[in-house]
Amino acid sequence: MTYCVALKLNAGLVFASDSRTNAGIDQISSFKKMRSFVNRGDRVIVILSSGNLSITQNAINQLETQGRSPEQPNIWNVTSMFDVASLLGGCLRHVQNTDRPYLMAGNIDVSANFIVGGQIAGEPPRLFLVYSEGNFIEATENTPFFQIGEIKYGKPIIDRIINPQTTLNRAIKCLLVSFDSTMRSNVSVGMPIDLACYVTDSLSLDNIKQLQEGDPYFASISANWSEGLKSVFSQLPNPEWICPAPDTQTDQPPADSQLQNQGIPPI
Repeated sequence: MTYCVALKLNAGLVFASDSRTNAGIDQISSFKKMRSFVNRGDRVIVILSSGNLSITQNAINQLETQGRSPEQPNIWNVTSMFDVASLLGGCLRHVQNTDRPYLMAGNIDVSANFIVGGQIAGEPPRLFLVYSEGNFIEATENTPFFQIGEIKYGKPIIDRIINPQTTLNRAIKCLLVSFDSTMRSNVSVGMPIDLACYVTDSLSLDNIKQLQEGDPYFASISANWSEGLKSVFSQLPNPEWICPAPDTQTDQPPADSQLQNQGIPPI
């Protein structure tokens, strides 16, 4: 399992992914799930992947191979991020169609998803979610983020905090809380976490960081968020209508017990 998330904000794009692929009693495997393609001044493209590792790796390798043939449309010469999403979807579909019969014969899950975003000179930043079948959708003002993998634990904080006007620093902080919540609830998501922050119209990707196990900033975010939740929770009013307060409870036994004490059998 994995967890990847990307945000489309007015200020830019933020991408984050964990690196865990298998978690068991005696085996934990890690693979990088973020790939970037940068031609400074012309285009910045970031891809996040989840699902069957061989499927996602082969699809991206095909995308890179296409880039070595300038006579055909490829990731380096298409003129829009829509075209990039189309190319990636086509590569994914080709790998799925080629490998699916063999993998399914071994009862292996062949599902795979991508988030691809970035900016190509001449158009604004864009963000797409590519499904396992190769089709895709684009992020909008009303839905400025995409998640893939183990999404349910980290979604509530994003829903409450993120909107197109959110600053990049605030967005990064929100994503780290989202990852902390996911990692606490699912051992199959884990460090290190890869972060990339793209500033609108910069056409360069200078803000990339990998947070390793024990990273002091992430540890601080985790500890403060946990203590903050406990503090807020303790201030919430109790549901008095369900559990009576101690001063409203009596020590009188139930009616049946009183009857039994008087030698009268209960009805």
